[in-house]
Amino acid sequence: MSELVNFILGEGEQFRRARLPSLYSDFTLQRYSNPDGFAANTAAWIDALTKAARSGLLPSDGANHDTLLVRTGEILLQSLETKEWGRPLALRAVIDEAVCQRSMIPYQEFITARKSIHSRNWTIQPRWLFSWGLKQLGLLDLSIGVGLLPTASFVILPNVEVRGSYHDHGSFLTLIQEAASKIVNKMGSSSNQIDRIYPMSMFSTEAGKVLKSQNGLTESDLHLILKYLARDKSRIIYDAETVKFKAAGETSSTLTTQDKTIASLKTLIADINLQVAMFSTRISNLSESAQKAIKNKNRTSALAALRSKKLSETILMQRSETLAQLEEVYGKIEQAADQVAIVRVMEASTGVLRNLHAHIGGIDKVEDVIEGLRDEMGKVDEIGGVIEASAQVDSVIDESAVDEELESLERQAKAREEEKGARQTQERLASIATVRKTEDNQPEERKDNPQELSSDRRAPESPMEEGISGLKRLSLDDPRGTAEKA
Repeated sequence: MSELVNFILGEGEQFRRARLPSLYSDFTLQRYSNPDGFAANTAAWIDALTKAARSGLLPSDGANHDTLLVRTGEILLQSLETKEWGRPLALRAVIDEAVCQRSMIPYQEFITARKSIHSRNWTIQPRWLFSWGLKQLGLLDLSIGVGLLPTASFVILPNVEVRGSYHDHGSFLTLIQEAASKIVNKMGSSSNQIDRIYPMSMFSTEAGKVLKSQNGLTESDLHLILKYLARDKSRIIYDAETVKFKAAGETSSTLTTQDKTIASLKTLIADINLQVAMFSTRISNLSESAQKAIKNKNRTSALAALRSKKLSETILMQRSETLAQLEEVYGKIEQAADQVAIVRVMEASTGVLRNLHAHIGGIDKVEDVIEGLRDEMGKVDEIGGVIEASAQVDSVIDESAVDEELESLERQAKAREEEKGARQTQERLASIATVRKTEDNQPEERKDNPQELSSDRRAPESPMEEGISGLKRLSLDDPRGTAEKA
């Protein structure tokens, strides 16, 4: 099987083995007898051809493969042929359906259309639709040309508008972006006018890198992208040699002499850069050749290599000087373009300031406004002073009443303290009486136990015990206590 068939078979459920007999059969009549089956088969083929073109696997006239175009005919049928299922017999019906759905547009219709393909008034009238209409009316024998596919070219609109990236294992990456938008974002987003001008060859190379075309853009792909960006997106102006990206809000539709000169300068700089690289490589090769000739004792070859080397070095020096001059000129042009942009901004800013000052009304009006503002702010302060004075009058406090209330609170606190002291004294006297009564009832035990007596005479272990011991020593009948009191 061809690489194209292997790619399509590996695209997932739509081309699983059980469906291949139906997909390769002539399912044209299913349009009426089995509309769902017909829609499923045509959708599978359209999707497969779109992805195959995007991957650069569809056959083309040259060595490079188109990614935005599908070329129908015998060569496409041969690429899709397999030993087991043969050729797809309903591929013509698939192309017809793709054109009806506007997934594909005949190449000539796309190129020659004057209006945008997104315009509601834009219509296509290819012979494919004519033949499809005859089939609908029953005026064309459906059995004629079964399996045949006329030679033609069709623009795959989803590939022009959308490009995707697919992982080797078939998972669809989320990075999907319009091809035109990718080119504009990468190549035409600079604010510098000089950077937005490209010679055609440079545009083709850079656009191929942006769209990740391995072998660069084919001539057909390049023509389609240019037409789409200019007509449908209104983002570029171009001719056979120059491409210019429009700035935001730019309405010009033709290239100026200045644009073409800048493109020519870029082309010349690129060419001289290639020459410098070529002569540098040639000088290195001639040096190696001279060294090898000397090792082989071939004096004649060594002299010839050295003469060529000297000549190449002279040319390289000349090219390098020319390149330096051209790059200096290019730098001055960039600087001048920036200065033009700066002057335009300054002019616009001057107009804005002039309009704003006109709205203000001059210095005298500003002074009047400020004076009025000061007066009004003074009124605010006066009103605030009146309000504060009124609040102070309303909040006068009788200090004598406050002093009387404070003295009353102090008297109450003192009475509570005296009452608490008297209560504590009564509790102590009651404790003394209890202790004396206990000692009178147990005199013998204390005499028999001298250690306990000695322990009683020792200092108490706690402040409470110390207080109780002191009260024990006090006695109303003790003459010493009475004398001390006296």
